[in-house]
Amino acid sequence: MTKQASDNARELQGMLAVSQYNQLALGELAHADRVKIFDTTLRDGEQAPGIALSSDDKVRIALALDDLGVDIMEAGFAASSDTERQTLKRIMAERPRATVCSLARSVKSDVDAVIDTGADLIHTFIATSDLHMKYKLKMSPEDVKARAVDAIEYARAHGLQVQFSCEDATRTDLGFMKEMFKAAEEAGASSVNIPDTVGVIVPQGMKYIVGELHKELKVPIAVHCHNDMGLAVANTLAAVEAGAEICHVTMNGIGERTGNAALEEVAVNLFANYGVETVDLRKIGTTSALIERITGFPLSHNKPIIGRNAFAHESGIHVHGVMGNSLTYEPFKPEMVGVDRRLVIGKHSGAHSVKGRMEELGIGFPEDHMEELMAAIKEIAIGGKEIDDAELVAIADHVLWKKEIKTQHATLDSMVVFTGKDVTSTCTVTITLNGEERTVAKTGVGPVDAALRAICTAVNENISLEQYKLDAVTGGSDSICEATVMVKNVQDDGHLSVGKAVGLDVVRTSVDAMMAAINRDYARQK
Repeated sequence: MTKQASDNARELQGMLAVSQYNQLALGELAHADRVKIFDTTLRDGEQAPGIALSSDDKVRIALALDDLGVDIMEAGFAASSDTERQTLKRIMAERPRATVCSLARSVKSDVDAVIDTGADLIHTFIATSDLHMKYKLKMSPEDVKARAVDAIEYARAHGLQVQFSCEDATRTDLGFMKEMFKAAEEAGASSVNIPDTVGVIVPQGMKYIVGELHKELKVPIAVHCHNDMGLAVANTLAAVEAGAEICHVTMNGIGERTGNAALEEVAVNLFANYGVETVDLRKIGTTSALIERITGFPLSHNKPIIGRNAFAHESGIHVHGVMGNSLTYEPFKPEMVGVDRRLVIGKHSGAHSVKGRMEELGIGFPEDHMEELMAAIKEIAIGGKEIDDAELVAIADHVLWKKEIKTQHATLDSMVVFTGKDVTSTCTVTITLNGEERTVAKTGVGPVDAALRAICTAVNENISLEQYKLDAVTGGSDSICEATVMVKNVQDDGHLSVGKAVGLDVVRTSVDAMMAAINRDYARQK
């Protein structure tokens, strides 16, 4: 390890706060400096339903993965198409630092396709479970072994490094798997791979298999874990504990069915709990975002390490702790993996976090109005709405603006709006004005127009709407909107009055702004 790498590792270690019991249980890995990341985002990852990458897409991703620091990059399946072979050639032409690999079946034509690309490494495989040999291959174990050995020897004779996989290894007879891997080693394979093809093993089982094979083999052992039972990362880590040196992973965990072991989860766990340095952790966030954007495969909000909520805090208790020391409610700091923390203002936020966020935005909000501000925030956020900075500023401004009105001369007791396709919008309101209850129904060109007409008529038929403005505070369809109205002649004296309101519902917010304008006019000294 270089001094720079060592210094970087120490800095990253300072961003961790994992359990002290992990080290007591795990100890140190004797082969920590030999653990490698074999990324198959461009092969198994692309096989996820709904993902279809162009040649340009694959080159961009390959360059990003190389910059991230993966050791081996399975960039495609050369025999699958001429386009795939040409893409592999383009990636090789970029002269990546990582070893470039292509998948191949244990047949001569597949090996020839890989040779044509100029790739450094071939990953050849054949199914070895009784289930696959009987129903898919319809071959005897002896014929399966012979075909695998022939492919390995042919690839080696043409200068390729070879990694050999027993497909469906975790449902393969252990004695036969040992026989297959020893034959592959003797034929010249430089590593062998244990695929948990349909994600059915548990960590203890994976640890047992790797441990048994480790006794028999001299070449490095790789593992390729699928996530059908939610154990891909755990199985990968268990394999490393037992002596495996190569981890097959995909960025964001994409892949067939429920996906593969996620690169970001494996890499962070190896570093945090085993002291194993693999990729450049600080580049995980940007690499993940690039691949999400190119593949169009969205991350779930609660995706570990790089999901939207991985470093988002809303609960008042949690935010209070995070503001004191982020590690109180985080296993590591987000900058370790190149992402940002989000302190979310929402239904569960406390006054401490709201006040802290206001201070960060440079807004000095009066302490004696915090109760009104918190009530407004919780009312808007009741349906799970997250309030961003611009919306928070608008709500705070509205709370202070409303406090100028000391007495409510006009109150909206009820409002019913009827609208729809090919229907004339109608609104019925009941308003109490200076103690007198008034009910009016009006039609309009839309629900807002009908509502404002009904209110004006109920208060004073001479009121004129001089200006109406509605803005979405942010760009989302669930954005808080801000309504501003200017009215004239609330009290038949030609005076102009302005009202503002913020809220989630366009009609209700527009009505609140109108009521605010009316009350402001009545509140002034005539």
